[in-house]
Amino acid sequence: MTQKSMLQKVYAQVDKLPTPLKTRAFTLLFGRAVKYFKTTGLKFEWIEPNHSIVVIKNRPSVQNHIGTVHAVAMIMIAESATGALVGLNVPANAIPVIKRMEVDYRKRATGDMRAEAMLTQEQITMMQTEERGEVDVAVTITDGESKEPIFVRAIWAWTPKRKG
Repeated sequence: MTQKSMLQKVYAQVDKLPTPLKTRAFTLLFGRAVKYFKTTGLKFEWIEPNHSIVVIKNRPSVQNHIGTVHAVAMIMIAESATGALVGLNVPANAIPVIKRMEVDYRKRATGDMRAEAMLTQEQITMMQTEERGEVDVAVTITDGESKEPIFVRAIWAWTPKRKG
């Protein structure tokens, strides 16, 4: 990739910072680009081009009627963790879009939530070299007890940006 996307430029700048500052800066700048991310109070706990962790605190503004993190907020951390990785790896002339998410609610969540997403080197190479495609990004969602209350599968696609 010769030309960098806006997200890749942001990452290149914050990558020089120590980890706590890097994740805070990336969270802030990602939130400026993805407005809904900012409104939900999500935070990056870790960000590298192949590995991200997004967290959300269990607080009243994101709770459901039983006092746990709302189902949509759980999906949002998965979408953000996986989407950031795709955005960091597709060519600058491509637009990443979530194509499909499958969600299986297995048990009641407890406490704060965490989404950890990973890409393989093969997936990264494919995104960086192919004009369009899709990728199944691995993501694990855990709660405050380190249990996996939901299973999420995130399929992302990328296509060339439309001209004009």
